[in-house]
Amino acid sequence: MKILVINGPNLDMLGRREPGVYGTGTLESLKQELQDYCAYHEVDVEFFQSSIEGEIVNAINFSDSDGIVLNAGAYTHYSLAIRDAISACGLPVVEVHISNIFDREDFRNKSVISAAAAGLVSGFGFDSYKLAITALLMRNA
Repeated sequence: MKILVINGPNLDMLGRREPGVYGTGTLESLKQELQDYCAYHEVDVEFFQSSIEGEIVNAINFSDSDGIVLNAGAYTHYSLAIRDAISACGLPVVEVHISNIFDREDFRNKSVISAAAAGLVSGFGFDSYKLAITALLMRNA
């Protein structure tokens, strides 16, 4: 199985951006954790990060993976283009968030992409990604 992990805007700032909310781990440390986790489960994992909406849409549309783990960052709350890409790609997409978006500012409580995703994992730090990968593995079993 091959999984694409997509991180959106500002997630390249992990470790420096609001460590009280997102922790002190960096995007590189997240990648390493997920590579180790996927290797243990014999899963190929590919990573993509962009702060540009169209690049995220293209990553979804042209993915050759069996499933996608997507942290769309702020695009979660208003990107109909990303939602449409999720709907059109034909792959299971699990939406993830490091923080609990429902325990934050009101504008973060709304996700326009959730209805198009196979599921949502929020609030478990970097483990949110591992839970999403596990869900894709179970779905593929």
